[in-house]
Amino acid sequence: MNTILHVIVFSIFIGVSATIFMDLYALVLKKVFQIPSLNYAFLGRWIGHFRQGVFRHANIMQATPVAGERAIGWVAHYLIGITFAFVLLLIWGVEWGYEPSLIPALSVGILTTVAPFFMMQPAFGFGIAASKTPQPKTARIRSLLTHTIYGIGLYLGGVLLQVILGY
Repeated sequence: MNTILHVIVFSIFIGVSATIFMDLYALVLKKVFQIPSLNYAFLGRWIGHFRQGVFRHANIMQATPVAGERAIGWVAHYLIGITFAFVLLLIWGVEWGYEPSLIPALSVGILTTVAPFFMMQPAFGFGIAASKTPQPKTARIRSLLTHTIYGIGLYLGGVLLQVILGY
């Protein structure tokens, strides 16, 4: 298998694994502590409005629903997870996929917090870093923790891949 194919396969496996780990964390928060996570239908709604040239909303929760928004949101959620795993492998090289280490994975996970803070939350009408929400500090901490968990998931996905490959 050539290097490009390795990067693609590793990105998919590691990205999906990390995203599942992040989703399991969100499930625990919801079931044990009654802390809700992002409703991915809103992500799908945001993406669904791109066809009309709408990229920002005053409040995504009040925006017109889009057919299939929940499915669109969940697919996008996993594609984003795969993309960030791809970024990890672009920065640290495919070699990281053969010998995963925690610090690069955690670094990428934490840095991915930039996406909700400066892209999604403002586009959803929640302000930069959730500044327009009722509890911005809480929202920021939750985003940072969730993306830190994603980073740990990147590492665990890399370790799992190596176990499967027999390295």
